[in-house]
Amino acid sequence: MLNQLKSVAKRLLAVTWIRRTYDTLNRSITEVFGAHRLLSIPYSLVLFPTFNREQFAVLRGRRDYYRNMARRRRSHTELRRNIHRLEKGISMQPRRPVFALDYLDETIEFYERAAADIADGASGAIDHDEMTWAYSVLADYFSIVDANNPVLVAAQARFSATHVRFMPDQDSSRPYPRRDTVLSDVRYEALLALAQQRRSIRWFRQEPVPRELIDKALLVARQAPTACNRLPYEFRIFDDPALVKRIAGIPFGSAGYSHQIPAVAVVVGRLHHYFSARDRHVIYVDSSLASMGFMFALETLGLSSSVINWPDFEPLEAKMQDALNLGYDERVIMLIAIGYADPDGLIPYSQKKSLDILRRYNDLGRPQ
Repeated sequence: MLNQLKSVAKRLLAVTWIRRTYDTLNRSITEVFGAHRLLSIPYSLVLFPTFNREQFAVLRGRRDYYRNMARRRRSHTELRRNIHRLEKGISMQPRRPVFALDYLDETIEFYERAAADIADGASGAIDHDEMTWAYSVLADYFSIVDANNPVLVAAQARFSATHVRFMPDQDSSRPYPRRDTVLSDVRYEALLALAQQRRSIRWFRQEPVPRELIDKALLVARQAPTACNRLPYEFRIFDDPALVKRIAGIPFGSAGYSHQIPAVAVVVGRLHHYFSARDRHVIYVDSSLASMGFMFALETLGLSSSVINWPDFEPLEAKMQDALNLGYDERVIMLIAIGYADPDGLIPYSQKKSLDILRRYNDLGRPQ
């Protein structure tokens, strides 16, 4: 039914006078309601279904953030956030003798909760690397701050009394000097060549994609920058042919080639990592950064990919939610087709914008 309606709409918009009337109407509406922020309110009320799913997702995510604090989880997002805040404080120049007092008690409480899960026999469900990192940073923090502060003395006593300990095998879990970084031998010319090599591939050889190669690419993806080290996303990988055909065929942008995609990743952002609506866009930023690293890594492993756009369109959102059993706080960011490129498949040239259009130095004016 949806495809039929889309086909009818396309045919109607192909008629010149209908298209021009449609464009004129849209231009008039946006000129009026786009003139001031207050005018956008009645516009949003009229188009309530267009924005409601995102509004509900943000609110549901905030609700689940607080609910999750009482649940056993493999990863504790509130602990990750605060440990990263401590890391940044430790890394400051100059570093203050006392810092983080406004959230230290909260951090210790988060650490105690995570440790209690393991003490209760739920160790198999806990990310031990996460806990090792938390232990290392807290131990480092208490070793460098002024121990005479009464708040710090009480917090350190609670930290020491926590009976589950996670001793790191090495100091790599703590902040470290830049000079200790293991440098890559990749140079600019090689990186530029990789970026030019990576193109959106839509035609693939009909060969299975080894899971170990996808996992290797994901190791690169997870190194992408992410706000407060939350990693608020998940890569849902499908390589079963029937499931791939079903999932890859849902978006608009895969029409005509989804039937021969060997594997597909659905990148899902999870809003329950945030207690405030101000962070609602972070899932899109962090997921996109990770996805770019993922696709570059695939190229180095002999695999190709193509991003399949995911529009915020209610019928498709509902269809994907049902197919993947997504929670209301989980937002699809994009789909990524994965496979071995068909050497005879054509690739659109896709001329990029010139640097003079993309880049401006010290220019405070509006774009021309």
